[in-house]
Amino acid sequence: MTAKEIRDLSTEEIKKKIRDTRNELVQLRVRKQAGQVEKPSEFRAMRRDIARLETILNEKSTAAATA
Repeated sequence: MTAKEIRDLSTEEIKKKIRDTRNELVQLRVRKQAGQVEKPSEFRAMRRDIARLETILNEKSTAAATA
C-alpha cells in the first residue's frame, strides 16, 4: 500500500488496516515456524506497511490536534 492510498483513508480505516496487518504478520510467523513460508520478504514488506500506516496515523492525529 502506498502512502498516497493510506492518506486517502479515514483514521478508523487506518486503525483497522494496522490491526489486520499485524494479525497477518502473526500468522506469517506461525507459518514460518511450520516451515511453510515461500517468500521471506513478506515479513519485511508487512513491517514496512505497518510502519507506514502508523506514521500517517500519527501525522493525522498531530494535524487534528493543532487544528
